[in-house]
Amino acid sequence: MPEPSHPQPDTTDPGAPSEGRRHRIRTASRRALRGMTGPAARNPDVRQAPPGSRHTARVNPTLQTAAAYAWRILVVGAVVYAVFSALGRFHEVAAAIFLGLVATAVLRPITDLLARPMPRALAVTVALLGSIVLVLGVLTLVGEAVAGERAGLEREFSDGLGRIEQWLEGPPFRLNPRTLEDLRSRIGEYLSSHRSALISTAVSGVGRLVEVVTVFVLALFCSVFFLHSGDRQWDWFCDQLPRAARARVATAGRAAWRTFTGYTHGIILVAGTNAVLVGLALFALGVPLALPLALLEFFAAFVPLIGSPIALAVAAVVALAAKGPIVAAVVLVLIVVIGQIEGHLLHPLVMSWAVRLHPVVVALSVIGGAIAAGVLGAVVAVPLVSVLWSVRQALRPADESTSAKR
Repeated sequence: MPEPSHPQPDTTDPGAPSEGRRHRIRTASRRALRGMTGPAARNPDVRQAPPGSRHTARVNPTLQTAAAYAWRILVVGAVVYAVFSALGRFHEVAAAIFLGLVATAVLRPITDLLARPMPRALAVTVALLGSIVLVLGVLTLVGEAVAGERAGLEREFSDGLGRIEQWLEGPPFRLNPRTLEDLRSRIGEYLSSHRSALISTAVSGVGRLVEVVTVFVLALFCSVFFLHSGDRQWDWFCDQLPRAARARVATAGRAAWRTFTGYTHGIILVAGTNAVLVGLALFALGVPLALPLALLEFFAAFVPLIGSPIALAVAAVVALAAKGPIVAAVVLVLIVVIGQIEGHLLHPLVMSWAVRLHPVVVALSVIGGAIAAGVLGAVVAVPLVSVLWSVRQALRPADESTSAKR
């Protein structure tokens, strides 16, 4: 009988992978080997960018800083241009507010002193009326001085022009007398041919005078309320702002008003000192119109670095026509002396505690203000720059403390 067949044992491992699984493993291994032989395997410092990412070029940090400052400067320039454009369009209102602030800065200490024994409204009235009477009195005195010297001035100026002609005809100029006569005739022909234009200019000057009077009336109106309740008006304005900005705006306002008040008091003191020195010097030299020229020096001193030399140049012309070249030369020396006193003594002593600006900044501010808004811009430029600088200095510690907390 055949032997019973026994079943052969199954040598296949149940945990071994199937043929398809082996194929997949081999394929993945080949792909892994191909990846290992790529750029990353050859250079381990090169990192492959993740899928979908973009390679961006690195910008120089200096260029980044310059670009950041550049667009900020452009924004600030645009804001400054917009502000000056608005002020130029409404220059009468801006001038009235500025004059009202000046009157408030000057009369505030007097008003506070008068408000102790009397009501505030009465103290404001007395201070304003007293200042108006004082200004009108000075102007009347100047007008009386000019009217009283009118006859003598005409004679002195005619004689002075004759002396100037003789001086120009002599050495070292040696001008031809016919040239001076021709110049005089041309001036006469110009005045006669442009008489209608001069009349229209005078008429437009009347309209300009009406605008000036309107500005002064509006300035007086503003100063009344600034003196009476300026603190309450500022508190009301701060209350309208968001709560987070009130403290910073209040700090900036206090710094701005402190600087503006100090500048106003200082420039009035400097202008008064210059006017007294010029008036005494011109009176001692016998130059006519000493009082009007001193008043001109007072108002010209409100334009730093430029106003006083211009006023003294007018005084030198008057001295040349009335007293001759020697006295005019003395007045020119006076220009240099008073300029040195103003620049090296009065401004450092009087203005340094209120305004801390470099003379180059002052000069550029005056010239820029004059280009932008004429005489008014030249007067307003320096106090405006001083106020902005003081606000920046006042807000800087707050910003530094905030950044330190962060």
